[in-house]
Amino acid sequence: FAPEADRRTLIRRVTLDLTGLIPEPAEVDSFLADASPDAYGKLVDRLLASPAYGERWARHWLDIAGYADSNGYTEADSARPQAWRYRDYVIRAMNEDKPWDQFVQEQLAGDELAGATQTDYQAAVLDPKKLDQLTATGFLRMAPDGTGDPVDDPKLARNQVIVEQMKIVSSSLMGLTVACAQCHDHRYDPITHEDYYRFRAIFDPAYNWETWRPPAQRLYSLYTPEERAKAAEIEKQAAVINTEAVAMSKKFLDEIFEVEILKLPEAEREPYRAARAIVEKDRTPEQKALIKKYPSALALYSLNLYDQKKQDLVNAKVGEATKLRATKPEQGFVMALTEVKGQVPKSNLFNRGDHEQPMQEVEPGELSILTTPETAKLTPAKVTSGTSGRRLAYAQWLTSGKHPLFARVLVNRFWLHHMGRGIVNTPGDFGLQGELPSHPELLDWLADEFTKSGWKLKPLHRQILMSKAYRQSSVNGPSTVSDPENKWYARFKIRRLDAESLRDSILAATDTLVRKSYGPPSSIARDPAGRVVVGIDKGTITTFKVESGGENDFRRSIYVEAKRTKPVTVLDTFDSPVMVPHCEVRNETTVAPQALLMMNDTFVLENAKRLAEKLEKEHPKKSEEQVKEAWEVLYNLVPSGADLEQCENFLTAQTASLTTRFKTLPVKKDEPKPDPEREAMASLCQILYSSNRFLYIE
Repeated sequence: FAPEADRRTLIRRVTLDLTGLIPEPAEVDSFLADASPDAYGKLVDRLLASPAYGERWARHWLDIAGYADSNGYTEADSARPQAWRYRDYVIRAMNEDKPWDQFVQEQLAGDELAGATQTDYQAAVLDPKKLDQLTATGFLRMAPDGTGDPVDDPKLARNQVIVEQMKIVSSSLMGLTVACAQCHDHRYDPITHEDYYRFRAIFDPAYNWETWRPPAQRLYSLYTPEERAKAAEIEKQAAVINTEAVAMSKKFLDEIFEVEILKLPEAEREPYRAARAIVEKDRTPEQKALIKKYPSALALYSLNLYDQKKQDLVNAKVGEATKLRATKPEQGFVMALTEVKGQVPKSNLFNRGDHEQPMQEVEPGELSILTTPETAKLTPAKVTSGTSGRRLAYAQWLTSGKHPLFARVLVNRFWLHHMGRGIVNTPGDFGLQGELPSHPELLDWLADEFTKSGWKLKPLHRQILMSKAYRQSSVNGPSTVSDPENKWYARFKIRRLDAESLRDSILAATDTLVRKSYGPPSSIARDPAGRVVVGIDKGTITTFKVESGGENDFRRSIYVEAKRTKPVTVLDTFDSPVMVPHCEVRNETTVAPQALLMMNDTFVLENAKRLAEKLEKEHPKKSEEQVKEAWEVLYNLVPSGADLEQCENFLTAQTASLTTRFKTLPVKKDEPKPDPEREAMASLCQILYSSNRFLYIE
C-alpha cells in the first residue's frame, strides 16, 4: 500500500465521490480542525446523509438503466415528458438507503407488487407506497422506443424495443451480454438461442408485441377521484360555453348570409339557400357548382372575412372556455410498465431472430447456465391483480441471495465507482469475453457482506471508504512501475471529474448552483453558435435562440433534460454517455476538445467572471487574498509562495494588457466601464478552472 493520503486530499476525494461536488472551504477547515480519531468516519457519515449523495449515486444507476428524457430510435427522438418521475424515484431510493432487493424487485415488477394493470391502476396511484412501486417500473420503459412516432416497419420497431430492454436488464442485473443469442446460440458464453426466448418470455405479457401499446398508452393519470370530478365539472361548463360560442358564430354568419344572398340573382337565391343548408359531402353536383359560382356569399365558415368585430366577440367567448379549462387541477402522469389483465401471449422462438418466422413455443425461465434444479422452471408468483406473476417471480429469484451473479455484479459496480476500476473490469460482461476478476475472493466477500447486511448500500459504502485501500495516497513510485493500470490497488487511482461533477462543481464554486431537488427537467436548446446549452428554446426551424430559464439553468446536471440526439455540449465533451440503449461503463478520455471547451466555452467564461466577482466582493482590492480564496474554493489547498507569486505576476501583466486594450475600444452608452483588474481576475479564474488540479481527483 501507498501511505495514507493527507486530510485535504481525503476530504476532496470522498466528497466528490459521494456527492459529486467539491467540498466548501468551511467544510475542509472543520475536518482539519477535528482531532478526534473518528473524524474521517464522521465525515463519511455526514456525506452519506446529504441529499447530494442520492443525486450523485442515482446518476450511476441511471447510466445503467439508460435513462433519457426522449424516446430515441428515430430521428424524431420525441419527448418522454414523464421520465423524470423514475429519475426522482431512484434519487429518493438512494437517499433513503432502500434495500437493493426491494429496489430491484420494484423496478422489475412494481406493478404486480402494487396490484396495478393497464386498466385498473387508480387505487395504486392514490397509495404513496404503491405509486412508488409503479413509478419504479420506469426502469423497463427506458429503452429507445420510437413506436409512437412514424416508422417504416412498426412490427420491427416493437420488437426492437424489447431487444434493447433485454440488453439493459441482462447487463445491469446479471453482467451478461445476451443480445447475440437473439439470432443463434451465444458465440462465446453458454447461452442458447432458446435460453434467450425463455428469458424474453418472462417479460412478454407486459411487452406483447402483437397487441402493442405505444408510449402514450403507457402513461397513467395521477388524478384523485376529487380532482377527476372537479376536472369533469369544469369541462362540462367549458363545453356549454363552447356551444354558446358556436351558436353565436352561426347566428352572426346567418345574419351576414341574409345580406350576401341578396347580391345573387333572384332565381338562384333559394337554390343557393338550399345548397348551403346541406353538408358539403351530400351536395349534388349542381349545388356544388352553384356554391363555387358564388363563394363569397356562403358565409358558413370564416366570420372574420365579413366582420372582424363579430369574430372578436366569438373569440372572446371561446377565450372564456379556455380560461375556465385552465383552472382544472394540474394532471400529472406516471410512466410505467403494466400488463393487461388476463392477457398472457404465447412466447415463441424466432428463427434467426426474425419475428416473421416464429417457431416452437417456449416457457418463461432463467438462463440455463444460472439455474439449479429448484429454479429450472419459473413458477409464477401469486399476485392479486390477475397478471402473469412472471416478472415478480423472476425478481424474487434474482434477489433471493442464491443467484450466482446478481450480488456480485452490483458490488463490483459499487467498487468500480469508488476505486476507479472494477474487480471485474468489464462490469457489464462477466462472460468469457470479459476480464477475469483480479481479486475473486474479495468480490465474493463483498457480495456476501452486502446480502448479509440486508442489501443496504450505505454500510457497504462505509466499509469501502474506511478501508486502507481507499484512503491511500495516489503516489506510489514502485507500484506505478510494476502495475501501471493499478490492477492490484497499491495506490489510489487518479481520475478526472466526470461530466456532471465538473459542471456542478464549476457552478458550486461561484455559489450559483441551485440545489432544488426533484421535478421536471431543466430544458435545453441549441444556441446560435451551435452548442446545446441549458435554457429555453426560442428558436425556429432556421434560427437558434436561447432565453434564460432562470434558476432552472443552474440546477444540478442530473436535473437537466437528457435528450438522446441532443446532448448538452459541456457534458458531452467530458464523456457524458448517449443512451443507445444504456451505458455499462463510462469512457474517460483526454482529448483536445476538452481543453478547447475550457478555453472558449461561454459556460466556463461566464462562471469565471462570476467567481471573480465573488472574490472581489469578499476581498475588495486585495488580489493576494482573492487568489488564496480561489485556491481554497477550487482546489481545497493553500497556495504556496511560488503559486502566489506566479498568479500575482499574471494578474499584473494581464491587467496592463487589458488596460491598453480597453483604451482603444469605443465606449458604449448605458454599459458599465470595463474593469481591467476584475477582467484579469476572471482570466485567472478560467485558468484555475482549466487546470489539472481542478479537473482531477487524486
